[in-house]
This record gives sequence, C-alpha cells and structure tokens, in this order.
Amino acid sequence: MKQPKLFDYLLLTILALIWASAFFNIKIATYSFGPVTIAFLRVFFGAIPVLLLCYYKNIKIEAFSKDWHWFAMIGFINLVAPFFLIAYGVKSVQSNLAAILMSTTPLSSTVLGHFYTKHEKFNLIKTFGILIGFSGIIYLFSDNLLITENNFLSALLILLGSTCYVIGGVLTLKISKKRNENVTGSILIWAIIILTPLVCFIEQPWKLNPRSDSVFSVIYLGLVSTGLAWLLRFRILVNNGLIFQSQVSYLIPIFGIILSYIFLEELITYKVLISLVAVCVGIYFVRKADFKKII
Repeated sequence: MKQPKLFDYLLLTILALIWASAFFNIKIATYSFGPVTIAFLRVFFGAIPVLLLCYYKNIKIEAFSKDWHWFAMIGFINLVAPFFLIAYGVKSVQSNLAAILMSTTPLSSTVLGHFYTKHEKFNLIKTFGILIGFSGIIYLFSDNLLITENNFLSALLILLGSTCYVIGGVLTLKISKKRNENVTGSILIWAIIILTPLVCFIEQPWKLNPRSDSVFSVIYLGLVSTGLAWLLRFRILVNNGLIFQSQVSYLIPIFGIILSYIFLEELITYKVLISLVAVCVGIYFVRKADFKKII
C-alpha cells in the first residue's frame, strides 16, 4: 500500500463526514417516514451508484447464483436489520447518541472475531480497549437527561443494529473471494427484494404526504451515505489498506455530535463527551493491537 498523502486524508475525512451525516438525516427522515420505508429507500437509492459502477466496469452481479442464500442472508443482516433498527431507535433518541452507539462496531467485531476466526484472538491491549470502550457505552446509558425509561429500548435497538453490521461482516467472509462490487450489488438487490413486500404491507408510504426535508434526507441517505460512501470506502481500501481506512471509526462519532448540534441543535451533555472519549480510546487500543500484529 502507498504512503497516505494529504489527498488520502482528505478522502478519509469526507467519508467520515458522509457517514456521520447519516444520523441527523435519519432523524429528519423519521419526521415523515416509518423505519421500514427509510430502510427500503436507503437500499433502493443506495443500489443505484453501485449497480451503475458494476455495469460500467462490466462486473457480473451474482445475486441469483448458487450462492444466492449467502447474499440474501448478508443483505438481511448487514442492511435490512440495521437500517430498520437504527431508524426505529433514532425516532426516540437524539441522533448524536446513535453516532456514539454505532461507533462501537470495531469493538463488537473484535469480540466476535475472537470466537469466530482463527487469527483475531484477544490479547492484553485488545482486552483493555474493549473494556474501556464498552465502559463508555454503559456510562452513556446513565445519562438520565437523554436516555430515560421511555427511550431506553430504542437506544438498545441502535446498539443491536451496530452488532448486525458486525455479524454481517463475519458472514461476508464466507464469500470473501468474490469482488467487493459484486458482493455489495448483490446484497443490495436482496435487501430490496426483502423490504419491498414489507414496506407495501406494513407502512404503504405512497399514502403519505411527506415533508420536503424528509424526502431530501432519505434520498441523501441512499445515494450518498449508502451508495457513494461505499464507493469511496472501496477506493480508500484499495489505495491505502484496511488499517488506514479503519481510522474513520474515530471521526464518525465526533462529526456525528458536531453535525447534530449544527443542524438539529441537539443537547450535548458532559456524559456524552466522556462516553465519546472512552469509545475513541477503546477503538485506539484495539486498532493499535491489530497494527502491531500486522507489523
């Protein structure tokens, strides 16, 4: 991998901003749409740039090949379930809390990696990082100003959504020899197939009269935060490697809190800031252990 340059760090920052902006846009989308509709529109619009890229690069989509069941399963666990859970949860909690809760993905992946892979076992540094990071999340749940008995379950569902991403990532190892564009396009197709009957029977969004800002937000979530962000992530991954790309984990919750304050004027308490620091420190130690292993 090449040595990262200023332009590479700029792309990494843009990727973090795009992913962080998803949280306050989900909040705006919930003003008019239900969680199933938001999930459907995200995968529908998100599939457009990915499938166009596959067409342009003449990459075969294997959504209905003999491995269709893997694509369908990963599409449900890695897209349908988390998109629904996050949208459902954000309706009742601040979007900046969702940004922090979702940033635990690297910590959860380390825990699952220990049990389900041969080369991702715990060591002292990783264990310390995991304990620090999840201590921050536990502390966040003690913030009675933002998390009450009325939205406690919603916060847990967001945390469950982040775990779905991790499980989906582990399942993707089963088809890791396939091209990333093919895998992403295929799981997006299956996510659309799964969500289409659900959105038709459960929420029937065509009967709604949505606000213009909610419409803009769901289109943005699909085209930019899902489709374009994946393409940008893939470019960074190819040019600079996984360790460099994984640094985006530190930036997402920070930008998420800043953007939610700017656009929604959401409350930032001292417990939110302490939890944010704890999660970032935890991610740092986990990443440090992985980097040492690669060296």
